[in-house]
Amino acid sequence: MNKQELIERMAGKTGMAKKDCGIALDSLLSTITEGLKRDEKIKLTGFGVFEVKHRAARTGRNPQTKEVVEIPAQSVPVFKAGKALKESILGNEES
Repeated sequence: MNKQELIERMAGKTGMAKKDCGIALDSLLSTITEGLKRDEKIKLTGFGVFEVKHRAARTGRNPQTKEVVEIPAQSVPVFKAGKALKESILGNEES
């Protein structure tokens, strides 16, 4: 599902206009992004947690040349699914 399809489904479930659903979705995504930039953990009970993980610098290898390469420290966004989300997906697999 792409963003437009998500907006269409939101509009169908809520009865809101697609334009309003698009604005709401964009607002949600930008708010989550801003929170992650400030290193905040965003918890959506029953859905999951968005947070930033900090990876330490490490040594790696270029698989083509076998040359040792220093990989710098970096911060990456991660999502951990909540219990209710996991259970709802597991419930669909058994059907």
